[in-house]
Amino acid sequence: MFHATRQFFASVALSLFALSVLAEGNSLLNVSYDVSRDFYKDYNPVFQKHWKTVSGESIELKQSHAGSSKQVRAVADGLEADVVTMNQASDVDFLAEKGLVARDYARKFPNNASPYTSTMVFIVRKGNPKALKDWGDLVRPGVQVILPHPKNTGNGRYTYLAAWGYALNQPGGNERAAQDFVGRLLKNAPLFAAGGRDATTTFMQRKMGDVLVSFESEAELIAREFGKGEFEVVYPSVSILSEFPVAIVDKVVDRKGTRKLAQAYLDYLWSPPGQEIAAQNYLRPRNPETLKKYATQFPAIKTFTVDEVFGGWVRAFPAHFKDGGSFDQIYQQK
Repeated sequence: MFHATRQFFASVALSLFALSVLAEGNSLLNVSYDVSRDFYKDYNPVFQKHWKTVSGESIELKQSHAGSSKQVRAVADGLEADVVTMNQASDVDFLAEKGLVARDYARKFPNNASPYTSTMVFIVRKGNPKALKDWGDLVRPGVQVILPHPKNTGNGRYTYLAAWGYALNQPGGNERAAQDFVGRLLKNAPLFAAGGRDATTTFMQRKMGDVLVSFESEAELIAREFGKGEFEVVYPSVSILSEFPVAIVDKVVDRKGTRKLAQAYLDYLWSPPGQEIAAQNYLRPRNPETLKKYATQFPAIKTFTVDEVFGGWVRAFPAHFKDGGSFDQIYQQK
């Protein structure tokens, strides 16, 4: 009797374990940056339907959103992401250094593993009362600039490097002049927001600042929430090309048995439906035909890349955002 009871409970335990493994295999966690939540809210149901069609399986897709650098630190500390979808390569590089993501992740997918792009634009009050048209206007006395923290967020870092690159390209531009220019811009920031969405809330709800510098895609999200009559979008003379790398977290997918699902989830970002959803969320699609279809909502703008001006994130990040970098040097001078 006792032996039979032990066998019964052992069988139940084994069945529960098998069910938990099966459940994990049908569940995927995407850890992403702050302002991507609307895109993935649209993308996930479309992928779930696609996966059901091709595999017959129903799956659960879970999201986690916060500042990009905060997110990768959480993954490094044990947050079990199957995939990461970030807004700059340095954050995914951080995970690669920790052995969580393949070092050659950028070659695992097309376009440096970035399925869409964006750029940094100015979101100003209706009527643009301060007449803010280019980066040089953001350093004028009396102009308040809202942006996320450059040391902790991808959004803030892109803004920082966009302003630096603009200054380098001005007559007599050099590294010293660029650092001085960015320093004057940062002095016009009354605070640094915790992330892109927090910056938007600060500007739109708390009514702080004359200009919010953010991704082009954020302008459409603001319009959906607050209405288009509350602000205007200004495209500067030049800005930075923002890329959004994606990667599989190898240790997690191998433990959970979700590698095939994770691969398909990220691959589908480059599919026609995935590219269409990107464009509908004002992210510039990689697919030329989709980009052409939505050309009217993506004005032409001269851009430079982190690789072209800064030698890639592998150089830009330590030079500007690590302890002792140019950001810290600027604040030591204040």
